[in-house]
Amino acid sequence: MDIKLDDVTSDVLAELEKTQKEFWNIPRETGILLNTFIKMMGAKSVLEIGTSNGYSGIWLAKALKHTGGKLTTIEFYEKRQSVAIDNFKKCGIADIINPIQGSACMILEYLKEDEKFDFVFIDANKREYVKYFELIKPHLTPRAVITADNITSHAEKVQPFIDAIDADEEFQYEILNLQGGLLVAYRG
Repeated sequence: MDIKLDDVTSDVLAELEKTQKEFWNIPRETGILLNTFIKMMGAKSVLEIGTSNGYSGIWLAKALKHTGGKLTTIEFYEKRQSVAIDNFKKCGIADIINPIQGSACMILEYLKEDEKFDFVFIDANKREYVKYFELIKPHLTPRAVITADNITSHAEKVQPFIDAIDADEEFQYEILNLQGGLLVAYRG
């Protein structure tokens, strides 16, 4: 069953799906799944690492409209971020999104100590996944979920991240057989 979206959001997502390869967007099925996870857990504070043109952020923020939450999203490239911000405005979700432009590692390193996230979606520099994990772990709520894209399509680059999650007794995880592979880890 597909998620019911307003006409404007449906049109924006359809347009963005045409540029999936150019902007490295997640597949629609992954977007729907992330949206569903956020609603199921009632997540209020979500972090996205890798905004691109805003495709995944739209799925995340639409779920946060239901839960009353907020999205913080980080994008390295200024041009991509400005496209994403325009897309967020078109979809009526810009009011719950805090877009940050710059190096994710640097931004995460300087997060305020009390800044916490219940849900994290990682889809940026694959070699830095393990560093993102190390930097965000102190900012996770007790039952947080971390999701990460391109786990099978970029297996060699993300292996240190998988090893770190696997070695951490606080987390249980599964790799879902979606296009590119999606890791879902629960902090229990």
